[in-house]
Amino acid sequence: MNGYNAASASLSVQRLTLRAGARTLLDAFTHTFYAGEIWCIAGPNGAGKTTLISTLAGLSQPSAGHVELDGVRVADWPPLPLAQRRALMPQSAHDAFSASVLDVVMLNRFPHLNGWGWESEADRAAAQDALHVLGLGDFASRDVLSLSGGERQRVALAAVLCQQAPLLLLDEPLSHLDLHHQIDCLDALTAWAREPRRTVMFSCHDLNLARRFATHALLLDGDGGAYAGPVHDVLTPTLTSRAFGYPLILIRDGEHEALIPAPRAHHESRATHDTGHGA
Repeated sequence: MNGYNAASASLSVQRLTLRAGARTLLDAFTHTFYAGEIWCIAGPNGAGKTTLISTLAGLSQPSAGHVELDGVRVADWPPLPLAQRRALMPQSAHDAFSASVLDVVMLNRFPHLNGWGWESEADRAAAQDALHVLGLGDFASRDVLSLSGGERQRVALAAVLCQQAPLLLLDEPLSHLDLHHQIDCLDALTAWAREPRRTVMFSCHDLNLARRFATHALLLDGDGGAYAGPVHDVLTPTLTSRAFGYPLILIRDGEHEALIPAPRAHHESRATHDTGHGA
């Protein structure tokens, strides 16, 4: 596993197939995700976003195909080097014990600790830096059990940044956050991916935030299909309407654009046209 660039990670999937019971979530999907790209994984509930992220991280086995990181199958990576190359933020974090925010963030430094398992000043500085990036510098000594859901979500994101892996896999990182903190977190991820070149993949329900901050999008339709490419080529009215089963339209105000649900009359007219039945 030598010869890779420590500042970047290349992730690829080869004919990846994911199933949930009798349903096919993703069917023989092949793609490569490069350093410097910010990917939004979008799709309706149950389309397989969490399953995909877990599979990319190496925690779940695909029904067929495989995932490669830096040209090596994820299944063949030893746990410690893998943790140094990719960081995973699951959809929810459960804090069973009282601990300071700093100590919680420091847990993600484990892949970088020396043979004795002791934290260095550099590890503590990395944790403090990650907290400051997300506006949590004053939270370091707070008990994590005293935090709100939104505050705990930002701490979880700080912990993932603290891991300093060149590939971030984030499952619903914006949940529980108000709009102000959603934008702050996406600003932080954009800056984090830029220097040095790193890869960010996150699932998100807000298509307009994705269009604003992501460079690329992977849209799952829930029936095995997937659309991948530059975000404004994928999160279009045609493709998102097809994936979500409801017509969306794109509105413009100067240089700004937004996807919004079509008026109900438009939806009913389209449904009548599609079924061929009138009132």
